[in-house]
Amino acid sequence: MYRQVTVIVLLCSGAVMTLIACWLTRPIRLLTRATGKMAEGEYSYRAEQISNDEMGQLTADFNHMAEALEQNIQNLENEVRAREDFIAAFSHELKTPIALIQGYAEGLKEGINDDPESREFYCDVIMDEAGKMNQMVKQLLTLSSLESGNDKPVMERFDLTELIRGVIGAAQILIQQNGITVEFAADQPVYVRADEFKIEQVVTNYLSNAIHHADGEKKIIIRIQEEENCVLTSVFNTGNPIPEEALPNLWTKFYKVDKARTRAYGGTGIGLSIVKAIMDAHGQSCGVLNWQNGVEFWFTTEK
Repeated sequence: MYRQVTVIVLLCSGAVMTLIACWLTRPIRLLTRATGKMAEGEYSYRAEQISNDEMGQLTADFNHMAEALEQNIQNLENEVRAREDFIAAFSHELKTPIALIQGYAEGLKEGINDDPESREFYCDVIMDEAGKMNQMVKQLLTLSSLESGNDKPVMERFDLTELIRGVIGAAQILIQQNGITVEFAADQPVYVRADEFKIEQVVTNYLSNAIHHADGEKKIIIRIQEEENCVLTSVFNTGNPIPEEALPNLWTKFYKVDKARTRAYGGTGIGLSIVKAIMDAHGQSCGVLNWQNGVEFWFTTEK
């Protein structure tokens, strides 16, 4: 009888010890399983936290580490994808000017047309395409510097009204050549705090786009509106509204709504990306609105 009781006690003790051991080692087994899953590439896997003691804290720390690792891997994947997309777009944009330069250069070398007028035309095409490539590279360098944070705004106070009048004056020949009327009714100084050179880039880009896309009445209207916390500047041109599905893509590098028209006036599809980068660097906003008779681009500056 005594032996039977002893055996039962030993079996019960063993069972209890086994249960305790399983309970104590379960967090370790769960962590081991989670580590194995991550080693296999399942970065979204998380270990189950079953206690609030030291092992529970270790599990929580592991899960935080796993979340950070998953986010970093996702960021790297996005960067690689973005880099691949950029290289593909840039290569595509270079194909046309390179092909034209090569074709016309070969024509000059082989003397396809020996008359001076033809040679001059060939040279003009080569110079024009080389100029477009040069402009594209310069804009890409500017954009890269802005996006990397190396070209930070130099904040100063200046008269926005005077700046806009200067941009309009510089574009006067192009405005007259295209038969466009520009309205800018501001007659009082409006002072803002921003990087004057970069804001001039924004206004120049908006005005250039408006000139090349103005249609119908061929009118451009520029307005400055002082609001509570900022100054809103808008550039409107009459013409066809932008297709709604294209609006979110306008600020993307190399995106062109009308590729033929953009190429005709030497556009690179980078200008609005530079505008967005400048506004982001200032902590300000920019956007576009469709109207029934045209399109309006806008941006804000600090008072």
